[in-house]
Amino acid sequence: MNEIPVIIPAYEPDERLLVLLEKLHEAGVRPVILVNDGSKEAYQDIFARADKIVGKTGGRLLTHAENMGKGRALKTAFACILESFPDASGAVTADSDGQHTPESIVRVMDRMKQDPDALVLGARQFEGDGIPWKSRFGNSLTEKVFAYTAGIHVSDTQTGLRGIPRSFMKKLLDVKGDRFEFETRMLLEAAETLPIVEVPIETIYDSEENHQTHFKPIRDSLRIYRIFAGRFLKFIFSSLSSSILDLILFSLFCSVLKKKYPGMYVGIATVAARIFSAAYNYTINYRIVFRSRENVATSGLRYLLLAVLQMLCSAALVTILVKAFPAFPELLPKIAVDTVLFFISYKLQQKLVFRV
Repeated sequence: MNEIPVIIPAYEPDERLLVLLEKLHEAGVRPVILVNDGSKEAYQDIFARADKIVGKTGGRLLTHAENMGKGRALKTAFACILESFPDASGAVTADSDGQHTPESIVRVMDRMKQDPDALVLGARQFEGDGIPWKSRFGNSLTEKVFAYTAGIHVSDTQTGLRGIPRSFMKKLLDVKGDRFEFETRMLLEAAETLPIVEVPIETIYDSEENHQTHFKPIRDSLRIYRIFAGRFLKFIFSSLSSSILDLILFSLFCSVLKKKYPGMYVGIATVAARIFSAAYNYTINYRIVFRSRENVATSGLRYLLLAVLQMLCSAALVTILVKAFPAFPELLPKIAVDTVLFFISYKLQQKLVFRV
């Protein structure tokens, strides 16, 4: 299997689509799978002309009756390739607005041949005066959020130029998301299942006034960040529910043990409740939050050591702050210290305990 089709999803494109298709044909890139994602009647002439060029590459024009979103368009193309192109080892996705040159597309193809089991990203370089500030700021923010939540650094999280292995395409058919957020889910899925490699590509932007995009900054950004934050929100739920369980069990053990061990029941109840709540927290984090593949015994021991270390650090730092600022009530430094340790604990569990 050495054939690598190029997928181009398009919604109400302009002449730049035809220019790209002609250049791909001239460069010998084939086949091209073009998806008309429900464009209005006014754009049918462009697609009619595009269909003729696509046919020369041995590709196909696929059409949605209505606009269903970029994610759905990609899935439609994936299904077509998996069914009709058995020799395809994967596919390269590219945008229709001229941001991806044939040279960049070929560069991603070449890297796919070197790393056939990796997700290859064509990484734009967000430097220089020609880059719209919204793109520069948005990419910088999503880069940092993705690195924190997923534990993997990707310099261009929103690139549409991607090399996708055939086996991963099969998996992506079942991944949620039909619009721009699908590409974010793709990254998160890849971060857990296969290597991610980046290939520097040429960065092309029109002026902000002329740059055409169907990306809705507020709506689509909210969808993307909600996905990015998904794991961290699960971590917050795991921590809060563990604390609630700890309090409930502490109260229960106290009521049961108070008469039998009048001088020791508080300590026994504290330890017993913490054992159960910690086991619950570990299980949720292992199976749901981080979906770890680490050995249970190994990750469990690391989790225990981290919990002890976090408790000791909290006690030491709060003590230091209370002595340094005696005018403040003890609760304030406790909240501040434990909040910082909470964020640190997330990263340590991600990188060292569950090794995501």
